[in-house]
Amino acid sequence: QRAGLTVRMVTGDNILTAKKIAEECGILKPGGLAMEGPTFRALSDEDKDKVIPSLQVLARSSPADKFILVQRLKRMGEVVAVTGDGTNDAPALKEADIGFSMGISGTDIAKNASDIVLLDDNFGSIVKAILWGRNVYDCISKFLQFQFAINLTSCLLTLVAAAMNR
Repeated sequence: QRAGLTVRMVTGDNILTAKKIAEECGILKPGGLAMEGPTFRALSDEDKDKVIPSLQVLARSSPADKFILVQRLKRMGEVVAVTGDGTNDAPALKEADIGFSMGISGTDIAKNASDIVLLDDNFGSIVKAILWGRNVYDCISKFLQFQFAINLTSCLLTLVAAAMNR
């Protein structure tokens, strides 16, 4: 969350259990919304779009709820990553920009539907992957800036030298 990510919990658990776990993990914050899947499903598309920005916990949800949430977030211009371990998570894993499946407890269907398999089933591995990915992006960006500056200077020197020889 400190890295600018919004973590949402989508679970089949009871709303009270989900809220308690989300609070302990720092997912559910004051002012955040916890909702049950059937209530979410009953909303119109416009109402879903209004609710989603503050939605932090979706409990008693079905696989279709997770899939719909991913679709709506993508339509809102968000980059969406999904974690899942079961066959029922496969549609959302496939629909997401990045799908993370669990390597130990995950089903083969979830693993095949995902982009990345977490070999240790640890959510912290996602954080490490994001840190590494951002580091690689920064390094590539710096390299391209360096190359652009060097090539621009080289071209300018070549043009100046050619103009002076005439």
